[in-house]
Amino acid sequence: MFKQLFGRRRMQGSYRTVSRENSVNAEENKVLHPGLQDNLSTIKTILHEPSDLVVRQFMVGQEYPCAVVFIDGLVDTTLVNEQLIHPMLHSFDQLVSSPQDLLNTLIEQVLTAYEMETGELLDDALLALLSGNTLILLDHISQYIVISTSGWKTRAIEEPQTESIIRGPRMGFTEDLRMNTAMIRRRIKETNLVFDTFQIGRRAKRKVILTYVADIVHPDLIKEVTRRIQSVDMDDIEGSGFLEQWITDSFLSPFPVILNTERPDKVSGALLQGRVAILVDGDPFALILPITFSSSLQSPEDYYQNWLISTLTRVLRLISAFIATFLPALYIALLEFHHGMIPSKLAFSIAGAREGVPFPAVIEAFVMEFTLELLREAGLRLPKPIGQTIGIVGGLVIGESAVAAGMVSPVMVIVVAVTAIASFSLPSYSFAISLRVMRFGIMLIASFLGLYGIILAYIMINIHIVNLKSFGIPYSTPFAPMFIGDWKDLVLRAPLHFMKKRPKMLQTNNEDRMKVGRKDE
Repeated sequence: MFKQLFGRRRMQGSYRTVSRENSVNAEENKVLHPGLQDNLSTIKTILHEPSDLVVRQFMVGQEYPCAVVFIDGLVDTTLVNEQLIHPMLHSFDQLVSSPQDLLNTLIEQVLTAYEMETGELLDDALLALLSGNTLILLDHISQYIVISTSGWKTRAIEEPQTESIIRGPRMGFTEDLRMNTAMIRRRIKETNLVFDTFQIGRRAKRKVILTYVADIVHPDLIKEVTRRIQSVDMDDIEGSGFLEQWITDSFLSPFPVILNTERPDKVSGALLQGRVAILVDGDPFALILPITFSSSLQSPEDYYQNWLISTLTRVLRLISAFIATFLPALYIALLEFHHGMIPSKLAFSIAGAREGVPFPAVIEAFVMEFTLELLREAGLRLPKPIGQTIGIVGGLVIGESAVAAGMVSPVMVIVVAVTAIASFSLPSYSFAISLRVMRFGIMLIASFLGLYGIILAYIMINIHIVNLKSFGIPYSTPFAPMFIGDWKDLVLRAPLHFMKKRPKMLQTNNEDRMKVGRKDE
């Protein structure tokens, strides 16, 4: 599957291979001047004389001019003072014979920072400076020292806001990339855990990390994901959503083929299955790929509960997905075209409730669904305490007022409320939005063709799912193509001691998730 898909994508040329040279200005790729003042002047000119650029000049060993350069607000100033400036001013008693000897002495005997390196290129120096590092420039030498001193304020680790669960770890990713990688390493203490770093964006040069377990994941998957990440050619990817849209298989599909999550436990579980994850600097969401249709209906909590409870929960989610997609359309089709399919007592009850309603069922459904979407969007944009009040009270007030005014029937309010509750029960927000989008289209088809139109829409959705792929994996897997062994973690969540193999659809290098025999065998 991987080879067929990757060969096809190369023939189609869907993603352009772009040059990784980022030539923003004419000064890039030039070597530093030997003169200290020339270098400082060049840096200030290129950065347009910024007010937050700090340049501290002093003499080292009472003979050699030196400058410490950093951006205020991006570095830990205490670290700069204690590990850079103080040792160079008060702990330097070495005799040096040349600027190069001074450079080597600083690195080997004076500076106490744990991470440093040297360089000559001006563009690399500017990138290090804008990334929160500190430069040490010396006179009469065209080399510099880069010290890792980044220390801006970051958000503390908190409980994920979009994926709350009852049982499980209460920590989620933050905007700090290094903190996110540390949370993954805390869960997977494995030498084969790999973090490949990329710098994406012509101007922003944002860090992107591709992480995977080397001896599990399929190597062709790594090559394809790497190729798509390197094909990104834009000024900046402002978040994981930008990268997700760029590397996705089909931008025309409403279904998400890349899963986003705030939970480190969800990422670590996916890595141990043979998937890969992508972390973007400044974004608390990680991307997991490849995924299938069933991935959007699964939650990390499924593995923290008893397998019977988890299986029942997954069945409820599957039913909720069907209700969230088709219930309003079924209501329209039965009332407009198929009255005989409704039981007599129920039909009389619905007819009595609709007496005096001036609109047909389709107009009634569209008005209520549109109103609900407005309330949902308003609740997201308002402050949290006010948003919850608007969502609940507003829905009750508007629904009751519409029924009292005779504009909609009570049955329609029930249908819309059940549909909304069903969509809220889905663990993936992106997947729930996809179903909401399709719901309006299916309602429109049902208003013209009734149940026949709903069946046609259902067939079209299944055809689309079967043809959709996520990085070489058919979206309908493990149903088509069929992998019976993977059904243990589909709708049914089998007991853990039965799940001894990794998903076969991922074609992992190591299929054994746990040893079958005893430890001493």
